[in-house]
Amino acid sequence: MDTAITDHLLSTTRSVRRKLDLDRPVEADVLRECLQLALQAPTPGNAQAWRWLVVRDQGVKDRLATLFRRVGTAYLEAAIESAGDTVKQLPVARAIASGKHLIDVIDRVPVYVIPCLQGRPHGDNALDSAFYGGIFPAVWNFQLALRSRGLGSTLTTYHLQHEAEAAEILGIPEGYTQVGLLPVAYTTVSDFAPARRIPLDEVAYLDGWGHALGD
Repeated sequence: MDTAITDHLLSTTRSVRRKLDLDRPVEADVLRECLQLALQAPTPGNAQAWRWLVVRDQGVKDRLATLFRRVGTAYLEAAIESAGDTVKQLPVARAIASGKHLIDVIDRVPVYVIPCLQGRPHGDNALDSAFYGGIFPAVWNFQLALRSRGLGSTLTTYHLQHEAEAAEILGIPEGYTQVGLLPVAYTTVSDFAPARRIPLDEVAYLDGWGHALGD
């Protein structure tokens, strides 16, 4: 295994919003390949309780976009108010601009993928960790597979505030939980850079909280 290639993939798979190609179609076979790789993710007890909704129909996307914008716009307005003067600082301004762009163009993104899980969360940390652990590794597999093929995505959750309405639009039966919405498109750039992150030694400990990890 070429670790240089895998390390580059793992360190440059970004949440893509402003650099999604809104005009280039996404082929069905590419989506199938990426979803097949998603199914190779670990799954608690080999339950494979995931379900995947691929949305291409413009009418369906428009209805989901309405829910997405309703929540996303309110969220951004609250975030801007909370940020105060820091909203003028470059990192904050970029994050807000990126989020606003996706809200503005969400209906134009070629494909939505909505991962779902059989069952409902329980409100217990241990049980819910296992519950959501049954889908998020697969979502990340899917996003890595997209990235390796020149596509981008970001895991969004705005529409989940109207999950029941979205379920009605999509015909999702009772007993299934939507865990997000991934806008999927080819990217307008060929590569991404690693993100700036807090240094490892400030967030990783050895044998006890706050103990230096060391070399």
